[in-house]
Amino acid sequence: MRAAPLYLDAPPTVKRVHVGPGRRIVAISDIHGNLAYLRGLLERCALTERDVIFFVGDLLEKGPDSLGTLRYVMELARRREVHTVCGNCDFWQNFCDLPEDPAQNAFYLQYLVGRNRGWGDGLIAQMLHEQGIGICWDMDLTAAKAAVRDNYGPELDFLRALPHIIETEDYTFVHGGLAADRGAFACMKMDHYRTVARPHRKWTVVGHWPLVLYGDDTVDARPIVDRDLKLISIDGGCVLKDDGQLNAFFLPDMTWTSYDRFPTARVKTAQAASARHYYIRYGDNAVEILSEDGDFVRCRHIRTGYVMDVPADHILTREGNRATVNDITDYRLPLNAGDEISVVRRTSRGIMCKKDGISGWYDGQLIQ
Repeated sequence: MRAAPLYLDAPPTVKRVHVGPGRRIVAISDIHGNLAYLRGLLERCALTERDVIFFVGDLLEKGPDSLGTLRYVMELARRREVHTVCGNCDFWQNFCDLPEDPAQNAFYLQYLVGRNRGWGDGLIAQMLHEQGIGICWDMDLTAAKAAVRDNYGPELDFLRALPHIIETEDYTFVHGGLAADRGAFACMKMDHYRTVARPHRKWTVVGHWPLVLYGDDTVDARPIVDRDLKLISIDGGCVLKDDGQLNAFFLPDMTWTSYDRFPTARVKTAQAASARHYYIRYGDNAVEILSEDGDFVRCRHIRTGYVMDVPADHILTREGNRATVNDITDYRLPLNAGDEISVVRRTSRGIMCKKDGISGWYDGQLIQ
């Protein structure tokens, strides 16, 4: 019997889980197919048999290994207690379950051939590649759906079973935000939820919206604990941001750890934080190009008028002297001699780096 598809305006499904006292909850969101980061983070968590893992959506898409990540989470769930919320990048059972529809097929075809709008092959593409099925504009999409349906039953069943909200005695887990009256998709994709949320009855853990996008002038990927709203937001921008990290949040301790793969080094000389700085980011990244000097471009942010030197390869689109840029800050991190930093990138004008989840620049030398 064919499974019923997930209709996105249908009411969200809610799963209730009993955790019990004395157990640590490990909440992780927005892995986005980055299996290497997930493995590294779980090792850093030093899991015990009494820990309960909650994946708060977006296991898949945009990163390099969606199929491997899905299989890893499925295997992990067979060995220990794992609960997973559906994110807006996760409901790929619909590729097989939805009734044939020309408009929907056109979307899937464009998505597959366009390699997830340039992010790279996602779950379905990786399944098709594994079956030796080529992806092109004139591919037989009906046959491709049949191949996925016939060969990936366990993976599709796992996705079909994902709830949109998980409730425990003390916590709620939802990928985007609580918007049950607006249907399942609203719960999976609620942009900048913290700015529109009302106080929650119990602590609510969300992902989806990269934490750095809440910052006014600094790039901060540390989990946000909003005690007024009883809201914990944990998306560290893994895959989506060049300096992103994968966060794990621990309950009830309200502590966290993170993982990235940037090399670390110690700074040789101290520097003070910049007195004036800004963060140009997704959704507000239109600039005017004022001048160009080697590998940097001087830009004026259209909305604020703020002038910043931007690495030339951060220019995303350009038409004349108008452009859009990838996320960038000119914040100089406050550092003491000997502090350890993560080196994101070396440039002719300093080092793009991170310290304790905050990104910025270091102008000095590193200890060799």
